[in-house]
Amino acid sequence: MKLAARGMPATDVQVYSEVARLLDRRAALKHPPFSLTVSDSVALGIARLFRSPSLSGEVLDRFATGGSVDSDELIEAARFEQGYASAEGYAALRCLVLWVHNRTHRTEQRSSHAS
Repeated sequence: MKLAARGMPATDVQVYSEVARLLDRRAALKHPPFSLTVSDSVALGIARLFRSPSLSGEVLDRFATGGSVDSDELIEAARFEQGYASAEGYAALRCLVLWVHNRTHRTEQRSSHAS
């Protein structure tokens, strides 16, 4: 499924602040809902933080600059980058993966309701 986010990427400070708040909220719930995720601007900001000339970094760059990317490709890129990230970066990339899952879940629900 192709995904794109709208808006401007959040700053580094905004990214890490929202990621910390989100993870605290999710940790407080036994079964956090799909909808409890970062905003579009923070998803873009996370991708911007991890863009690079590598294959996974190029996927993140394409997404961060407003391009459309395949959801599976974006998840794969984020998970690959987690292997090289700091603890904070790992958490931010996890939030990006959760954002993708939320987006795909919402789109699938809309499609099933439209049928």
